[in-house]
Amino acid sequence: MRSPIIGVMGPGETASPRTCEIAFLLGQQIAQQGWILLTGGRAAGVMDAASRGAKQAGGLTIGILPGTTEAGMSEAIDIPILTGMDSARNHINILTSTVIIACGMGAGTASEVALALKAQKPVILIQVNRTTAEFFRQLGGDRVIIVEQVDEAIDRIRQILS
Repeated sequence: MRSPIIGVMGPGETASPRTCEIAFLLGQQIAQQGWILLTGGRAAGVMDAASRGAKQAGGLTIGILPGTTEAGMSEAIDIPILTGMDSARNHINILTSTVIIACGMGAGTASEVALALKAQKPVILIQVNRTTAEFFRQLGGDRVIIVEQVDEAIDRIRQILS
């Protein structure tokens, strides 16, 4: 049986230090479960932090990169996928992931959450504000899971996968 691919989506350069800490912990925990981590692959924000966390824990990382070269890629990516698609790669991120976790929020992340809901994928939002939670819950109903802690997110993924 193939290991599940867990997509961690979130802001790049605009990610807060706290959001990056959470992403790092998510990456670690995902790797410790034996799951594969998928991010946008760049050496910025949530993508880099989650990938570094997974690598530190001995995990496998996939980066779906926006360009046609590895320029700007996180050093913690094992499998770079060059798309030449810029933000259109978000669709690949979502369709390839079994479960999506949004860590932090920005326009790109919101588009990924919307694509995930449209594709009937489960989405976990970690530490989002009430307005964001309500908005995505209206769109996705029970497929949108709101959590505050990394351990809760991992527990919910386990439930989804079982």
